[in-house]
Amino acid sequence: MATGSPQGITELLIRWRNGDPGALNALIPLVYGELHRLAQYHLDRERGGHTLQSTALVNEVYLRLLQQGLAVENRTHFFAVSSHLMRQILVDHARRQRSAKRGDGFERVTLSGVEALLPQVRNLDLLALDDALNQLGRADPRLTKIVELRFFGGLSIEESAIALGTSASTVKREWATARAWLHRELSQSAAGA
Repeated sequence: MATGSPQGITELLIRWRNGDPGALNALIPLVYGELHRLAQYHLDRERGGHTLQSTALVNEVYLRLLQQGLAVENRTHFFAVSSHLMRQILVDHARRQRSAKRGDGFERVTLSGVEALLPQVRNLDLLALDDALNQLGRADPRLTKIVELRFFGGLSIEESAIALGTSASTVKREWATARAWLHRELSQSAAGA
């Protein structure tokens, strides 16, 4: 079995989960390109002039993976966890930036429709989205997971269904529900600003 194959990656993830410290070091070169693409995907949705670069984001994910030693099941789960970590890093970075500026120059974006949560989004208020996702997570954690997989992780409906162990039709229906809920919350947030 080729080490770079999905099965080889899953094998390394299992070894890492079982405490093999060298497994993560062997894994990162195999998944670096995909992590870099995922980081760029996240950064492309950020406001202009962002100070983080995709390489720095990948490096920060690697450090958090080392520190947290997460129990990752397979390749799809690894990328979902990595995407979630990227979201946390970007939110933390945005909070530090906002705190440093004390709100000066922070760009608010008015949302005009559900399309605002589709992959071509740029200049989204990440902190407002994070607050809305936290509220959604309290109401329905599964919907939040679907948003993380689809919007932040860039996974397809089918890939998200595999990661969640459910059907593609269920993910499609719940993705539509989550987008509508988030659109409402973010529109209210933008109107109240």
